[in-house]
Amino acid sequence: LDRTTLHLGTLEDLAADASYDAATLIGVLHHLEGDDAKGRMLRSIRAHLKRGAPLIVAGNHYAYASQPLLLAAWGQRWRQHGATPDEVKAKLGKILQGADPPHSEAAVQKLLHDAGFGDAIRFFSSLFWGAWLTCKVG
Repeated sequence: LDRTTLHLGTLEDLAADASYDAATLIGVLHHLEGDDAKGRMLRSIRAHLKRGAPLIVAGNHYAYASQPLLLAAWGQRWRQHGATPDEVKAKLGKILQGADPPHSEAAVQKLLHDAGFGDAIRFFSSLFWGAWLTCKVG
């Protein structure tokens, strides 16, 4: 931790001239409504990164309703952890109404490219969740 600065707050709270060696964005993009909001977040992160700095992005991707097999697997996982059928139904309803993930891995790549990041390497995937490593270009 002696080489790490933790920031609790929003990107808007950072000093305009603040510059960082790396950043993470974990579990956030799928909660932002629309590609414009997602792009603004990514561009704001990019503005605070040094050239070539890495960014790890992780979150849900796929339009949930477009992946019924993955939704069923998610429900099964919750059942295996003790959720009742009503709890599973409520959780699935909340997911389908409460998030706006990028609709594909290609959509994640496009968001990153449009915000000024290079090709992203997916290094983790589980059902709807994916994690990518990219770097600031330019």
